[in-house]
Amino acid sequence: MKKISFALLFSMLFSLALFAQQQAEKPKIVVGIIVDQMRQEYFYKFADRYSDGGFKRLASEGYMMKNGHYNYIPTYTGPGHASVYTGTTPATHGIIGNNWYVRRLNKMIYCAEDSTVSNVGGTVMSGQISPRNLLTTTITDELRFATNKRSKVVGIAIKDRGASLPAGHLGDAYWFDSDNGEFMTSTYYKSELPTWVSNFNALKRPDSLLNQTWQPLYSADSYINSIDDNNEFEAPFIGKETPTFPYNLPELRENNGNYGLIAATPFGNTLTLEFAYAAIEGEKLGMGKETDFLAVSFSSPDYIGHRFGPTSKELEDNYLRLDLEIEQFLNYLDKTYGKGNYLVFLSADHGVADIATYMESERVPAGNLNFGYILGQARGYMTVKYGEGNWILNGSNDQIFLNHELIQDKGLELDDIQEQLANFLLRYNGIKEVYTASAMRSTAFTQHRPHLLQMGYNHKASGDLLIILEPSWLTGGARGTSHGTGFTYDTHVPIVFFGWGVKSGESTRYATVTDIAPTLSMLLNIRLPNGATGQPIHELFD
Repeated sequence: MKKISFALLFSMLFSLALFAQQQAEKPKIVVGIIVDQMRQEYFYKFADRYSDGGFKRLASEGYMMKNGHYNYIPTYTGPGHASVYTGTTPATHGIIGNNWYVRRLNKMIYCAEDSTVSNVGGTVMSGQISPRNLLTTTITDELRFATNKRSKVVGIAIKDRGASLPAGHLGDAYWFDSDNGEFMTSTYYKSELPTWVSNFNALKRPDSLLNQTWQPLYSADSYINSIDDNNEFEAPFIGKETPTFPYNLPELRENNGNYGLIAATPFGNTLTLEFAYAAIEGEKLGMGKETDFLAVSFSSPDYIGHRFGPTSKELEDNYLRLDLEIEQFLNYLDKTYGKGNYLVFLSADHGVADIATYMESERVPAGNLNFGYILGQARGYMTVKYGEGNWILNGSNDQIFLNHELIQDKGLELDDIQEQLANFLLRYNGIKEVYTASAMRSTAFTQHRPHLLQMGYNHKASGDLLIILEPSWLTGGARGTSHGTGFTYDTHVPIVFFGWGVKSGESTRYATVTDIAPTLSMLLNIRLPNGATGQPIHELFD
């Protein structure tokens, strides 16, 4: 009986201690991780070679929504980062693409551009960056508001949009300048670089990382989850005839963007993570009385994925290496804050399509649509039907913008022209559906692709015709791939929570990336982002 009583007492004390740890008042820091262009399947496809402490640890000790998706079109980097951090879709937050056409300006604008600010560090061309085009608050803004700005927020990435949009309107953002190899910011955030950033730049880590050869971690022949290394589907670097290992970076650097080359290698992840450590230590994140927030976006998987595709050995090697980086990062967080004292979520800004020519070689229906040709045919159709005139102002992001002033001057009905041009476009192979702006404005779509389009449609900024391609069709060339559709290869991404207040488990319930910010709001007991339309992931609170 004494042994049993002691065992019960020990168990109760252990449970109480564990409960107290899990129920700590608040985490010291929230770390948001976005892996640019990560499919959900990558958690499993390469798992036989993952370490126990990286992706596997997140999955086993954290809570994973295995059926997490983007709930709008288009699935691009800018809208993806904005949607995760605002808890809503482009229809509300306004980031409807990486770039989009603005009628009143008659030009394309960039999602994070801001002509009123200038570079701090870096170079002039990379400095006009801020979150001003983001129309709603972010979860990082709300954390700052909740603590009267005592909480610190830092967003970092190689891509400026991957840093500035997650940092929100009230945080600080730092991104990589491919022209001079420095991390930089803009006058929206700072008047001068903090000392810790200058010290990091002085290390010249990009030069060190680019002064090596990218070899696979293991024998390339052992990468059995990828196709042959030498193939006609992947895009070689300039100066290299084949898309094959090894990659001598010092030789390739001059003709492949100089410092920008690092983004297309796994060493871009290394650089990002090293800068994250510098940010934590330089800003003393998580060391004060309030919860701080570090938003990290790993941009390199996107560059690698675009060039080599999701079936490449290069991509497989990237994820094996990133798994080790994640393990190192989690170990660092354990040591710095203590297990259970920090909260992590991991997701992606979009998935990726398989290379269309590869799919065709495997007898899967696929193809490449020449959007420029389609636009030319549309202009010809409008001229024949309505006479000479600049009827089409712009074609971009699978959308067509009509000349409203000309249509009005000619006394024509805009809705009728939209419908007739939509029917004309449907005759071309590769185009599956075409929806008009009139339909987007007048019909509440609740399911499938038109609903996804509507969630990405902005009444002031989107086009007159919205085109959906057939599955596995791209608007690109014979080599490399892209993303942007509402099909599952682009929408199905990881949603994983780990650490403070998070039980282990998984669910196959459909969830969306816009649920991430509301979940954080409920965990942290702070206000929802002001445009949030997602719902808290209730499994974390049951």
